[in-house]
Amino acid sequence: MASSCAQMCLQCRRLLFSRTTVCAWVSTQFGHCSSSTWTTTTKFLNRSLILRGSLTAAQAKEKWSQGLFCFSDLTAKHLSEGVKDSEELSRANVAAYHSPLSPVTHANPSDQSQMSLDHIADEFSALEEITDNEAVSISVPPAMPPASTSLRDYVDQSETLCKLVQLGVNLWKLEQRPNVGSMLLRLDFNRDVAPILLFLKDIGVDGSHFGKIITHNPFILTESLENLKARVNYLKSKKFSPETVASMVSKAPYLLNFSVKRLDNRLGFFQQQLNLSAPNTRNIVARLPRLLCGSLEPIKENLKVCELELGFKENEIQQIVIAVPKVLNANKRKLTQIFDYLHNTMKVPHHLITKFPQVLNTKYLRIRERHMFLDYLGKAQYDPTLPNYISLDRLVSLKDDAFCTTLAMATLEDFSEFQKTI
Repeated sequence: MASSCAQMCLQCRRLLFSRTTVCAWVSTQFGHCSSSTWTTTTKFLNRSLILRGSLTAAQAKEKWSQGLFCFSDLTAKHLSEGVKDSEELSRANVAAYHSPLSPVTHANPSDQSQMSLDHIADEFSALEEITDNEAVSISVPPAMPPASTSLRDYVDQSETLCKLVQLGVNLWKLEQRPNVGSMLLRLDFNRDVAPILLFLKDIGVDGSHFGKIITHNPFILTESLENLKARVNYLKSKKFSPETVASMVSKAPYLLNFSVKRLDNRLGFFQQQLNLSAPNTRNIVARLPRLLCGSLEPIKENLKVCELELGFKENEIQQIVIAVPKVLNANKRKLTQIFDYLHNTMKVPHHLITKFPQVLNTKYLRIRERHMFLDYLGKAQYDPTLPNYISLDRLVSLKDDAFCTTLAMATLEDFSEFQKTI
């Protein structure tokens, strides 16, 4: 029995029978050999036949033996007759493929895949010659890199990244932030990005600012339009003009990421903490909208520093904040250093600093160099009641050439040479 099967396999290989054709033919003949109808399903797996049905073990064994003998006889008969021509072989394959007992429909998925690939290979040959026009018309889509450390590798394949670059977004800054790159790759430009840009355009934000806003706050692209509209409507209800709202969004890209409740709490904090009127509160926030986005702890600390360490009164702090809102979130060390030099070295009283609070927002080195130059020339006089008075505003606001000619009465070269001696 084993030798018969071996001879059948060798001769089948010589006749170029495919595994699918042999299995189909065998199952067809095997089905005709049985004397009774089986209610079973056959499946070839690892070259073994698995019988499943209502038969007992003894009945299955008997049917298996009968099938093998019938299989051997039919195989010998078929091989002795041979295949007359290729057309007859094709007809046999087609009949076997459509046979209801053919195991092809229950075959291993790899067998079905192989049959599909053989069919495609017969229809499209790799050695077939094609014309130049057909060759040019063949398009191969570029493959998306599976992984990369830079968004630059995905720009050509991602419409969203390509258009963000055209808007002026700095991808090299975004890719340094965790999870931002993968978030952008998942966005669809027409579905996710375009509606946000149209919304910003509708509220008055200039298109040239889109790149800056998304570079600083890419998470605005994940916000829903309903939330964005609610936050803009809240600011307008607090009597911020549409132009002011657009300017605030451009200056503070994270502004619209915060809920209405948080925005309301921040506005109430500044109004109550500084004892300001509603117009003054709007004025401060409109000029420095980042006050609504950042933490309140540095602001509380600076207010305590101004009151306890620097010695300013409440009304003086109000005047300073209204004139220079940046004092609220200024660096504490810088603030105390400038005040110490103004008050203890230059002998400027509190009321003059309150009158010219811009000096608290100036570079410490600029104040120090100019005061030392004026003191060297004997012109460091900051008391408005005395002659040759020099205001703090002009001291820090004028450019070097104007400072030398109008205040120091010296040349720019003299000031440059003096700076080298400090």
